[in-house]
Amino acid sequence: MYEPIRTKSVHSTMAGTTADFPHRSREEELDIQLAGHLAALLAVTDELRALAPGADLDTAADRLAEQVTRLRGGRAPVRVPVTAARPSARPTALHRRAHTLAGRALVVAASRADTAVAILTAERMDAHAAALEPRELASR
Repeated sequence: MYEPIRTKSVHSTMAGTTADFPHRSREEELDIQLAGHLAALLAVTDELRALAPGADLDTAADRLAEQVTRLRGGRAPVRVPVTAARPSARPTALHRRAHTLAGRALVVAASRADTAVAILTAERMDAHAAALEPRELASR
């Protein structure tokens, strides 16, 4: 009554072709995501360095750049020149953004069990939270 199917299904053919696009492991995807978060945090840190230079921010920027370079297989991140800060940038907004980015990086670092980055991002969260406290209390 029914004739058997003599050709392969479109679905099995598509499912069987895995060489059409690159595949990355979960660890590679997490490395890419973590490097992106750290690079964004580095950019905000460089902006803060331009507005209010300090040894703490210089050290943090160097450590962030080192971790991004490691995660990207030796490719150094693009850095914002210290003199290129936007005149309209507000330190409070930058500290908030940096705190948020450090938190995102901390979550990814914890999921990939990268202790060095987890410690660095936790330290950065603390530093940005401390920078926000006096400003937030003054605005109340």
